[in-house]
Amino acid sequence: MRDNGPVNHSDQEAPAAPEGGQKKEPRGSRLYPRVTSFRSRRGSLTDAQQAAWDRQWPLIGAEVSDNPLDATEWFGREAPLIVEIGSGTGTATSAMAKAEPENNLLAVEVYRPGLAQLLAQVERESIPNIRVLRGDAMDVLENMIGPESLTGVRVFFPDPWPKARHHKRRLLQAPTFALIANRLKPGGVLHVATDHAEYAEAIAEAGNAEPLLTSLDWESPMTHERPVTKFEDKAHQVGRPITELIWGKIRA
Repeated sequence: MRDNGPVNHSDQEAPAAPEGGQKKEPRGSRLYPRVTSFRSRRGSLTDAQQAAWDRQWPLIGAEVSDNPLDATEWFGREAPLIVEIGSGTGTATSAMAKAEPENNLLAVEVYRPGLAQLLAQVERESIPNIRVLRGDAMDVLENMIGPESLTGVRVFFPDPWPKARHHKRRLLQAPTFALIANRLKPGGVLHVATDHAEYAEAIAEAGNAEPLLTSLDWESPMTHERPVTKFEDKAHQVGRPITELIWGKIRA
């Protein structure tokens, strides 16, 4: 997401080596297995972020893997599961987690400094219902999340890749909608927000064409109230409208 951290996909150079002299993830690694929809970003952690990472990552963080996710075990309770794709620095993640304590929130992100900021906030504010995965969200949906296991999916401000030759890199296209719809429970919700008008039209067209998704005409199982991030505030200041798109998975 572009509002407060990383964005979704690129086959450009991988991020800089993390602290401690470790090598950066090369192209073709698990973190960058293909042409993706997020842009690579360099960034090192501050001492405070590194300290928060060292304390919190072993407790609530994990790398993307082929192991199916056991959310009940990881969260320590059985509760509706919501996935946020591209959580950035976690501004929306933390606010929405506090607004819906009855739900488990899984934040998926590749940008380590952004995740570190979220981990620090989780620790500082004692937010119990957040877990984080570092890696490609499509990898997570394909390999770690089972069919009809999600109550909700959030995608806020995915990279619009505005140049026509880059549109193939966009995250929200027909195959992604089909995968998300498969992973949602009947009655589950997909919530998308973007400040890019042309991308909003493309997203709406692709989402409306997915046969398992429909207009939400029942009470949503998750909140749609988002905090205004610094990025979104800048969009407002220059007159870029924010488009909210919400679908529900058809109920039997």
